[in-house]
This record gives sequence, structure tokens and C-alpha cells, in this order.
Amino acid sequence: MVPGVHCEIVELLVDSRPRPAALNMALDEVLLREARRPVLRVYGWERPAVSYGYFEPWEPVAVAHPGRERVRRWTGGGVVLHGEDWTYSFIVPRCDALAAVRPPEIYCRVHKALARVLREWDDADYENEVTVTTETAEKSSQSCFENPVAYDVMIGGRKIAGAAQRRSRFGLLHQGSLQGVAVPDDLAGRLAYALARECVPGIVGSETLEQAERLACEKYATEAWCNRV
Repeated sequence: MVPGVHCEIVELLVDSRPRPAALNMALDEVLLREARRPVLRVYGWERPAVSYGYFEPWEPVAVAHPGRERVRRWTGGGVVLHGEDWTYSFIVPRCDALAAVRPPEIYCRVHKALARVLREWDDADYENEVTVTTETAEKSSQSCFENPVAYDVMIGGRKIAGAAQRRSRFGLLHQGSLQGVAVPDDLAGRLAYALARECVPGIVGSETLEQAERLACEKYATEAWCNRV
């Protein structure tokens, strides 16, 4: 592969319709089950939301963010506010060669690609400011963006991009958020071509949506899932 290319082809799915929090999480899981090649999904939120990692306690999140739609992620990580962020998922099915790469290395590659795209954006002077950290800071709070870990994207010492991952028998799910910084309108396409040699458009099909809606109702929207201990 040429420098900067991490997979041969990626399916770019720009989900232009904002979704409820539970449905966004369900769509990522269903897409992971169905994917036959890497998928970059970019999506929005129907209303201000907060997501938190699989192992995070729910009570502090509910107390701190009572006005937000709350959902537990299938992936790990801390607490992330959604609504004004640029949210994406990178899905690597088990059948793809990239699935053999260790998850931390995929985390590093995705964030280095994102940092490079931002540095190369002509409309912003990020060239010498955007960096990728190499160390994990001591955890200071539940908030994902107050706790930089290795390979997170930083600007002026502030974390602007973080992510969480989950490997399953279907492959790897990488869920990421970019916050507090201006981004190009075509960031989705720029990132897709930073990750792959070729990019093809994708859609959320009706059957995929139906499966995700059922999964959202049966899992992600339930108290048993969101308030699990």
C-alpha cells in the first residue's frame, strides 16, 4: 500500500438524517454485522445527547446531563456529549485484511489520518497545531475529552478527537467524535480517501434500518442496557 492508505476500499455512508441516540448505536452494531468491506459512517443526532462507554457507571451521567438523551455505547471509553460534534464510525468486518491489525494500531491510523486531513485543510491554519499524542494522561474525570489517551488528536494541548472501540466476532467497531474545532464541509470524503485507496458511496437500506430500529427498542433504548451495573 502507498503511504497513508490503510485499506483498499472504503464504503462512505453519510447519514444525512439525524437519528435518536439509541438508533445511532443500533445502526453501528447492525452495520458491523452486515459489512463486507470497511465502512466509514458519518452521522448526526436528533437532539442533544450524551453517550458513555460500556463499563461507565450511569448514575453520574444522568445527574450531570439531565437534559440530554442518554445512551450506553457498545464500545468502551468515557462520557461524550453529542449534538454539536462531528461523529463518525469506522467499521472493519472480519473478512477484510485490515481486521488482522491490532485495535490500538487501527486507532492510531484513523487518528493520524484525521489529523493529516485537518493539517492539510487550506481554510484553517492547523498545519503546525494539530498533533497526535503518544501518551495516555492520568484519568481526571469521566469525560472522554478531558482524558487524552495515546493516539488522540490534540490542538494547542487540547483534545479535539477521541474514540472508543469494540472487537467482536463480526469485526471491529471504532466510534469517534471530533469536537470544539472548525472542520471542512467535505471532511467525510477527505477522511475516506485518507483511509483507503478507493471510496464508494453507501446508504442505510430499509432492511438495515428496520433491524436497527428493532435493536434500538430491544437493547439501546432500554433501562436494562442504559442503567446496567
